[in-house]
Amino acid sequence: MSKIVLRYDKGSVLIDGIPHIPYAQFDPRINKLRAMGFYYQNIISYLKESNIIFEDYVLDLIPTPIFKTDPNNMIKLREYQYIAIKRWLRAGKKGSIVLPTGSGKTIIALKIIQIINSSSLIIVPTIDLMNQWFTILKKHFDIPIGRLGGGEDDIKGITITTYDSAYLKSHYLGNKFSLLIFDELHHLAAPGFRSIGEQFVSPYRLGITATFVREDNLHTELPRLVGGIVYQSSINELTDEKYLAKFTIEKRFVKIHSDERKTYDENIKIYNNFLQKTGLRYNGQMTFNRLIMMSGKNQEARTALLARNKAMSIALNSKSKIEELEIILKENNRLKILIFTQHNKLVYAISSRFLIPFITHKSSQIEREQVLQSFKEGKYNVIVTSKVLDEGVDVPEAELGVIVSGTGSRREFIQRLGRLLRPKSQTEKKAKLIEIVSADTNETNTSYRRKRALLSI
Repeated sequence: MSKIVLRYDKGSVLIDGIPHIPYAQFDPRINKLRAMGFYYQNIISYLKESNIIFEDYVLDLIPTPIFKTDPNNMIKLREYQYIAIKRWLRAGKKGSIVLPTGSGKTIIALKIIQIINSSSLIIVPTIDLMNQWFTILKKHFDIPIGRLGGGEDDIKGITITTYDSAYLKSHYLGNKFSLLIFDELHHLAAPGFRSIGEQFVSPYRLGITATFVREDNLHTELPRLVGGIVYQSSINELTDEKYLAKFTIEKRFVKIHSDERKTYDENIKIYNNFLQKTGLRYNGQMTFNRLIMMSGKNQEARTALLARNKAMSIALNSKSKIEELEIILKENNRLKILIFTQHNKLVYAISSRFLIPFITHKSSQIEREQVLQSFKEGKYNVIVTSKVLDEGVDVPEAELGVIVSGTGSRREFIQRLGRLLRPKSQTEKKAKLIEIVSADTNETNTSYRRKRALLSI
């Protein structure tokens, strides 16, 4: 048998000198075996267990100094964080940790970076979160920190990048990091981003998220790419231990105005009649997705889709909701409040009506930082936002959240609730979340679907 050699090539491992090996397929273009980078460790294990001698040139890790933490900012672990890390190590330094927003998932990741003490890549969904991680890492480690994405192209021993940038660069970066950390892990399961996990050969992998499950069930791919759930703790468990604030949830139903009701009824009738005519059974997002596909070729389906959207827009943005919000703001005028909506149009309407600062995806990074800092310092008591604060942004402590409108996503609901659960200065003080729902509309179904999250927290 000729000499067996392993090399990395654009997201895959090339194996030369052997006719067959598990996990690899023959590539006739180069007359060698090729396997996805993801299978690198499996291939190494197979060769060693089979007592096959080989030469390995796959890893080309970025040289890193010893990751010394700043003595003035030592990483201190809570008991459940310590247990989570211990279980991750026991699982072969692979796996996912699922903890609520505000419970310190980032602290766990920092400690694991220190333990592995080798080149580490943190992958995040947004530029805001990349910059947030950069600040935290600079605080805790006394070495240069790299960033890739948002105009930055600086690769260091510890680097933060976005899922978009990692997707574009995975064929090049795939053999340069020992440890991959997937923040907001559920993003990795998307069909495009999934290739990040497949092209990297990194032996150590950590996924952190508050919401492992996806509505489309694609989360079933995550154990293959990162490892299964090694530790999970619920909101209720952490509130019982006083790591998170206790909370209450209140639902307020409002009647939409008569003129809105007439338009709503006309449009929802068109939609329901189409479902009945075609035999489609309403089951939330699946029906909606099917209708979108049909509308491309079927004019009647397109009419039904537009009617459905108009009806839901009325329910989500009804004038009665603004009136109820005014009552809530007067009742709680001394509390720090976060207001959540589904659409930017309602954000701007609320901001204009009540002179409340807003944050949307169109807000610049400087604007966001200024608003959040002013909220933290008490200069603002209320912020209104759409989806931009749902995920990944470090939001200062708030006491009351108001969902004026939203989707039926359990993930969105858990993340919005999590924004309120930082431990309060007064031990017995509870956070509160209020939902405003248009009565006798399909929004009641939307509210019911997202509230199913309470069964798992």
